[in-house]
Amino acid sequence: MPLQTFAENIHFGEGPRWHNDALWCSDMHGRRVLRFGADGVAETILEVPHHPSGLGWRPDGTLLVVSMENQQVLQFDGNATSSWADLSKLTDARCNDMVVDAEGRAYVGNFGFDLHRGEKPRPTNLILIDADGHAREVARDLKFPNGMIITPDQRTLIVAESFGARLTAFSIERNGDLTHRRIWAEIEGSSPDGICFDDAGGVWVASPASGTCFRVEEGGQITDELTPEATPFACILGGPLGKTLFILIAPSSHPDKCAADAKGKIVCLDVAHARAGNP
Repeated sequence: MPLQTFAENIHFGEGPRWHNDALWCSDMHGRRVLRFGADGVAETILEVPHHPSGLGWRPDGTLLVVSMENQQVLQFDGNATSSWADLSKLTDARCNDMVVDAEGRAYVGNFGFDLHRGEKPRPTNLILIDADGHAREVARDLKFPNGMIITPDQRTLIVAESFGARLTAFSIERNGDLTHRRIWAEIEGSSPDGICFDDAGGVWVASPASGTCFRVEEGGQITDELTPEATPFACILGGPLGKTLFILIAPSSHPDKCAADAKGKIVCLDVAHARAGNP
């Protein structure tokens, strides 16, 4: 079955989430957070001047949004927006994707260098924000930590290292610390960006470098592969049965090009296994 168009007119979609029976995402270069109806029509929930990326929710329903350029994580209660955590003392790079665990703690990655000005890539850290809003470094020497998932038992975090062509796993300690770092899957020729987990233990990966969205199992075996009409940057499982794979695509990720033209789309396809874990 071919990929179907679900939504259009997005500047650059990132951080897709399935929440309360609806698809959400950040329109990064449109500077807004979107919620989509079943018909694919978008509602702007929140405007974020410094570019939104990762999304998540605390147990009380408060929306958390990464504000990239000023290294903040915002909180939105449905009426007012405020800063929940300031990450500027832990990184000076653009913050990026985020995953929120069952206790309301958030893991946040960052670029580590100025991608769009052509700086040389360098390793960076992963930041944990505790439920009280206190931020601390929990891992380092990651090559552009990007999409993240937490397994259903809340014991393992898997992070996509976009410039490492791999998925890296950590054990999550009771206090949120990350230990027992290991390679979950190496995928030569890929640049893992957004990822999501399914109930059979596989990870769907959006890979801009290869232009594909694929499902990989621990150890690196690819079981399924899709090639959308434009570059895939993120993906999420959702829909009524949790088996609809939504893929966020765009012709480019460059801020200037994306801000000028809303050519991004969301395409979708029903797959064999349902969503699991966080997000």
